[in-house]
Amino acid sequence: MEKQLTLKHEGLHLTGTLHYPTGGTNSGKHPAIIICHGFVGSRIGVDRLFVKTARALAANGAYVLRFDYGGCGESDGDYGELGLESMIAQTRTAIDYVTSMDTVDLQRVVLLGHSLGGATALLTSVRDRRVKRLVLWSPVAYPFNDIVRIVGRSGYDEAIQAGSTDYTGFTLKPVFFESLQEHQPFQEAPRFGGDVLLVHGTSDDVIPADYSFLYQKVFWTRGDGICDKEIIFQADHTYSTRKHQEEAIGVTTSWLAGLDRRHEEWHHWSI
Repeated sequence: MEKQLTLKHEGLHLTGTLHYPTGGTNSGKHPAIIICHGFVGSRIGVDRLFVKTARALAANGAYVLRFDYGGCGESDGDYGELGLESMIAQTRTAIDYVTSMDTVDLQRVVLLGHSLGGATALLTSVRDRRVKRLVLWSPVAYPFNDIVRIVGRSGYDEAIQAGSTDYTGFTLKPVFFESLQEHQPFQEAPRFGGDVLLVHGTSDDVIPADYSFLYQKVFWTRGDGICDKEIIFQADHTYSTRKHQEEAIGVTTSWLAGLDRRHEEWHHWSI
């Protein structure tokens, strides 16, 4: 079962789709997974990646919420005026929604972020302790440098000099780029104490796979939480082949299911 909904956030109406658990256990409480899309993306995803991901995770017993950030997809707002701090706040509004559901297990609240959505998910988790687990697909690590590289230096210069630049139909303004400069995910990563899965493709020519290796090293410096990594051979930034989509979705589903078993085993050992 899937339901379209609207999240109200500071005057914005954010369009979302909630997937109900269609598999797994029918009793007790279920995990909740929020999908955070990337730069100028949408809750559909390239080649319907997030639709397929949400349905697969729901089939394994989770509630899954995918939503459009302000100015993207079907949501209100001007993307170029909102910035990264707003995306973090919008993600927290999505967390408010899922954690208000009586049938959600508050110990299994997960953010799954892709690309800039990966950085957004990480930065949100540092600020909001309701997030217990992170799944980062091809995550941005240097928001300003990475996005300027995607937009192009000439586009960035135009935004600063003329007040805005057009990027694939999105009007990006200086305030947007300024917001990216304010955040350093690598520096903030050790403050998240939960479990992390990193997924990256070796053929990602947008966000280098080296970032996930560096992220894992940073997460390993923590005293709490595990960090696993899966590198998918020849996958590109959006996992644009069926094989690579299935691998990314499959490893994520298996990791989350295995994490529950691992925690159960640790609990038994600690008794």
